[in-house]
Amino acid sequence: MSQASAEPLLHARNVTKRFGGLVAVNDVDFTIPVGSIVSLIGPNGAGKTTLFNIIAGIYDPTLGEIDVKGQRMVARPERVWRATVLWLVPAAVLALVGYGAYLATGLQLVGVAGGLVATFALVVMLLAGVARPLWYMRLLGRVGVFLSARPNDMVVAGVGRTFQNIRLFQNMSALENVLVGMHTKLHANWIHALIDSRLAPTAQNEERAAAARAEELLALVGLAGQGGELAKNLPYGDQRRLEIARAMGSDPALLLLDEPTAGMNPRETSDVMALIGRLRRDLGLTILLIEHDMRVVMSVSDRVSVLDHGEMIAEGTPDEVRRNPRVIEAYLGAPPE
Repeated sequence: MSQASAEPLLHARNVTKRFGGLVAVNDVDFTIPVGSIVSLIGPNGAGKTTLFNIIAGIYDPTLGEIDVKGQRMVARPERVWRATVLWLVPAAVLALVGYGAYLATGLQLVGVAGGLVATFALVVMLLAGVARPLWYMRLLGRVGVFLSARPNDMVVAGVGRTFQNIRLFQNMSALENVLVGMHTKLHANWIHALIDSRLAPTAQNEERAAAARAEELLALVGLAGQGGELAKNLPYGDQRRLEIARAMGSDPALLLLDEPTAGMNPRETSDVMALIGRLRRDLGLTILLIEHDMRVVMSVSDRVSVLDHGEMIAEGTPDEVRRNPRVIEAYLGAPPE
């Protein structure tokens, strides 16, 4: 195992998630150092996937917060009501200006134009509230509003993930699946598509570069030459590897792998273990892994964290966790008295 940096890539503090009366994750503190492989283990229903979904931006935590690269990304939203006010202020100001111009000139056309401009400003702010472009999020920050990152925001921040249940685009090719994972790294837009390719071949050049990179990622996970195969026609183990390649398409700094060896035979499991090692060694990735196969966990992990009933009951090296009485009790039950 390589030496991981002591600097945390991800830091979760006091993370709690409640679903009604059910506490799925309870006051969890959790750090992932740069360059490390950390495994998150626990019995079924311990809260592992819920914590994954919070880190990925799918769930907002009930309490607590998560920093990625030193920036707060996930937390309970704060002062959201100010965002509603922000939507209305530009339209209200423009409406008053238009009304004032109408009173000053007496021209009805001026009043109508002012009303249209105010309506346009309101529509723009409402659309920005849905799409959350960068300028809008910066504006929210200036007025003290915090909104927890969405999954796409977490991808842009450098967090990629796979899923416990395979979620490929089954009727798309393996290559197209990986290209979908690369969408945050592509910059050509509809304007480039409209311009003649001989004058501005930006889109075409980017597509060729993306396809070449996608082929590299397929080869990295052991799917060289299978880019044209429909995802649904690939064997189960290859579909698992394709999910990893798609997650790699966003060039993540932190890769979340949710039971990547589930349902695999021993040979396929060994191949995935070797792949995880290569991802860290060759690409410098930091990896957070949920896994039930203890052979995988103990072989690839720098550190193991154990959840039980939503609480973190143990953390340490694989050997330390293996001998921890609370971990043994969580998996095997308390010894008879």
